[in-house]
Amino acid sequence: MPRRPGGLSRMAHDADALRPETVALDALIKATVAKVRAQSDPSLPDAMLFMGNWHQAVPAMVIQDPVLEPVDKLVWMVIMLHARETGGRTAFPDYDTIAAKTNVSSTSTVSRAIAILRLTRWLTLCARVRQKSGRFTGNVYSLHDEPLPLVDALYLDESYMAFVTQSQEHHHARVRRVAQAVLESLDKDIQEGESLGRKESTIERRLQAAQQLSVSSGNHGNSGRYFTFHAATIGKLKNSSGACASAQSVQDQNSKAEAKEHYSSRCSSHYKKTTTTTTTQNTNHEEKTFSESNPSVPSVTERALIYPPRLSENQKHLADRYLAMIDLDDRQLVLDELQGRLESEQKGMKPVYDELRFLHSLCKAAQQGEFVPNLGIKVAEARQDRAHHVPPPENEEQKTKAAEERARNQAYGREQLAKLRASLNMDK
Repeated sequence: MPRRPGGLSRMAHDADALRPETVALDALIKATVAKVRAQSDPSLPDAMLFMGNWHQAVPAMVIQDPVLEPVDKLVWMVIMLHARETGGRTAFPDYDTIAAKTNVSSTSTVSRAIAILRLTRWLTLCARVRQKSGRFTGNVYSLHDEPLPLVDALYLDESYMAFVTQSQEHHHARVRRVAQAVLESLDKDIQEGESLGRKESTIERRLQAAQQLSVSSGNHGNSGRYFTFHAATIGKLKNSSGACASAQSVQDQNSKAEAKEHYSSRCSSHYKKTTTTTTTQNTNHEEKTFSESNPSVPSVTERALIYPPRLSENQKHLADRYLAMIDLDDRQLVLDELQGRLESEQKGMKPVYDELRFLHSLCKAAQQGEFVPNLGIKVAEARQDRAHHVPPPENEEQKTKAAEERARNQAYGREQLAKLRASLNMDK
């Protein structure tokens, strides 16, 4: 029997009966053997051939992400594969589909992974779709090939900061820890004097992430960052995850009995480069995942702060991070000063393009004892005047008279309309 170079035996075959793929593979093997023989260094590693179909590419950053757990990465990959198979604009796979493709037995695990992907900004909830009747029909998500910058996430997801804040009360411990890590990284940016609304350099973000990944495992240090997270926060997150591993396994057992959850605009997770947009069908029950009352996060009524109307909901949550720098008594004064500065634009002053940056400067001045109210004085006075001149509520007698007056006016209008139609012979 003839011998193939390299000691591999080969049965005699009719070349016409072989598949073209087999003939091509045989030629590739021969070329590889010849290349290995031509190498003079015997210490070189063994050669390897990949025999199979072409596979989809997956961003290396997903595989190497130090915050995501294996199941989080698998869920990201399944969503991406689903999008590629059906087109960039497609229906978001339901939890049962994701669980089946990731070989995960619990849909609550899928729910947790989607929450973490949204917290880390690998996934963005861009919109909630409702019919004209107000009935919820689904969500619109965007999947990203790297974590979205904060300013982009705030623009696309109007409820991102509310979601992060509420996630501190999530039923799953890991989601709570990741949410806390996101907020800790934001607070560290504030402490370092960084503007949370700044435009980040794409190249700089990727270089920082690559440098962080080059650090040996388990030794992240206190400098550098990986997209959303500071290095110190990543180390703290990993340590807390290890300490809670045993307790979490018990919680996972209990979570299998929980109902399916689909994150809405208040409790859901989620650039411009390689972005896949997906929509969710209303196949999962919408339930409240987070506690409505979080004692650690004061509600708007509890903190009794009046924000400038120009601030979005995301900006209000970020403003709270800045206001935490200063005394309680100074917080409304600072917000009034910001509102006064915004109103002054109508009088010819230079526009404020970054409200949070300006608020940060006011907070630093208040922290250093250098803040002096100026434009905010008139804002506070106008608010007090409005409070003093609020019309008294109508009593029942006044409401009855107003209703009777509206009824008489409507009857008179119908009468005049009937006369007009009759004069124009429109009723014939």
